[in-house]
Amino acid sequence: MKDIEQLNHTIIEFYEKLSSWEQSVVRGKGFSLPQIHIVEILGAHGAMRMKELADKIGVTTGTLTVQVDKMVQAELIQRRPHESDRRSILVDLTEQGVEMYQEHDHLHLSLTQDITAKLDDTERKNLLMYLTKMNQEF
Repeated sequence: MKDIEQLNHTIIEFYEKLSSWEQSVVRGKGFSLPQIHIVEILGAHGAMRMKELADKIGVTTGTLTVQVDKMVQAELIQRRPHESDRRSILVDLTEQGVEMYQEHDHLHLSLTQDITAKLDDTERKNLLMYLTKMNQEF
């Protein structure tokens, strides 16, 4: 098998394992995976316009609005006017949303520690560099 084919299969395998882990973590929490991703993005980046958030998760603003409405009802996020652009509305995490973000982020950190435990410092730095370069291609 060519190196690129092996790399392709390995990336797909990793994605499938990570997706399965995400599904298992979310299962039974009462929230969908897209909602958890919204919490993760807002937790990591802070308040943002609906269009910016939609672009980050790869959906239309119409699709995002449905999720945001549910999350506002669940008191995970809030809408508020943009301070300098009266036409814009920002979405941001509520206190409950911040707690969910911190809990989920901690689970991600634990997973990262577990799956990189056998890597030395140089290997971890290289992995970070490679993943950063790959992420820039999206």
